[in-house]
Amino acid sequence: MTKPSILATLQGSALQRPEFEQIPWEDPRERRNPHNWPIWKKLFHTVVPCILAFVITFGTSVNEAALDLIAIRFNVSRTVSMLTLTLYTLGLAFGPLFIAPLSETIGRRPVYVFTSSCLLAFSAGAGAANNLATLLVCRGLAGALGSAGVAIGAGTLADIWDLEKEGGPASLLFILGPFLGPTMGPLAGAYVLKDHDYDWRWTQWVMAILCAVIWLGAVLMQETMKERILFKVNNSNDDTGKEEESQQQPGPMKPSLQQLITTGLGRPVKLLFTEVIVFSLTLYTAFAYAMIFSYFASSSYVLTVYYGFNWRQIGLSFISVIVGYVLAALMFGVFDKTLYVKARVAGGGVAAPEHRLYSAMAGSVLLPVGLFWYSWEAHAGGHWAALVCAGIPFGVGAFSLFLSTITYLVDVYQAGAAASALAANGVIRYILGATFPLFTVQMYEKLGVHWAGSLFAFLSLLLLPIPWALFKYGASLRGGKKYSG
Repeated sequence: MTKPSILATLQGSALQRPEFEQIPWEDPRERRNPHNWPIWKKLFHTVVPCILAFVITFGTSVNEAALDLIAIRFNVSRTVSMLTLTLYTLGLAFGPLFIAPLSETIGRRPVYVFTSSCLLAFSAGAGAANNLATLLVCRGLAGALGSAGVAIGAGTLADIWDLEKEGGPASLLFILGPFLGPTMGPLAGAYVLKDHDYDWRWTQWVMAILCAVIWLGAVLMQETMKERILFKVNNSNDDTGKEEESQQQPGPMKPSLQQLITTGLGRPVKLLFTEVIVFSLTLYTAFAYAMIFSYFASSSYVLTVYYGFNWRQIGLSFISVIVGYVLAALMFGVFDKTLYVKARVAGGGVAAPEHRLYSAMAGSVLLPVGLFWYSWEAHAGGHWAALVCAGIPFGVGAFSLFLSTITYLVDVYQAGAAASALAANGVIRYILGATFPLFTVQMYEKLGVHWAGSLFAFLSLLLLPIPWALFKYGASLRGGKKYSG
């Protein structure tokens, strides 16, 4: 029998997976463990995924101000030019389902490098396109192949931080990215166009510039996934004479990439159509996210027709929505530190997951308030500020719904199943976000500003009871216990 290695003798056993029993991963002196990295290193590996999530979603709206220019350049309708946004956003919906499972086999760093490289290459290709087909293909591939960074970012943060104790700000920053991105896109695009003689290509060049910075950050990152770090260590040990021991004591078989992709596709669909909780919250948050895209699309019509705004002024008006996001984050934090903590104390240290829904219940009221306000305040001769301020309750409602949904699903379904539930949520969210702007302006032209906006507001009223019903009946729907399947 082969003698234990010196490394195994000195370090002992502290790992969960048998093939890695020779390395004490949880030892605070183990510098390979990202939890024990220096703070500057942890911050760097936090900032890169957060900025990547922002940049990827920034691309969903950065050329909003250039749609008319693209239509003129390629002699197509404005609706056809909107496909540059639609195909990119659809790529965000489906790309992670196929690319994100790669991180389970090759690690997170290679996926970051691959996705940021694709995002950079195809964004630059879109900027250099000389025909509409090339532009659409590049935009679609940029969204699909560059999207997985959003899907694996949460896993990276969990690799680095103890999320229960110290990872709250990092998680919030990461979640905020996909909301800030679409909101800041039209503003940045409008000012870039103004500074470059309204050349639509610069909306893509600015994407390429941002992607180049992210690509550099991805290249400088180190692997954060425990299994991949230890796999490299074990391979190194094999090279120094451990082949025989490795052959005698093989570890459990890892799932193949095909199995991971099948699971990545199958489990979200199964949860979506068999779990009432997942279906209802996915429908609601997807609608709220689609409203953000419709809000931006309709603003280009409403603020131009009634207030004579140009695209830079339209972009600046979205700052009110960002204020709403910030207030939603503060509200969520207050509820989490007061009502949720109170429920946890009352429950002997464990709070029912439904106590994560306080922000969602508040947001369900504020979302229709913002939509009705926006719908009926718009009129000729009115003050623009009265209309723009409707973005504050709208932003609070949309973001607070999303924050509560994420934390609630994680509490109910636990790690593995929660990832699938959130994947289903992401697919539907981006599908609706991609399609709603295609008909929003036409709705406003046909129905009028007041009733087109009110239609969306009435739909939000129909969905309003969902978080309230889950707060009351959620425990019975999940059988009174957490699901970890």
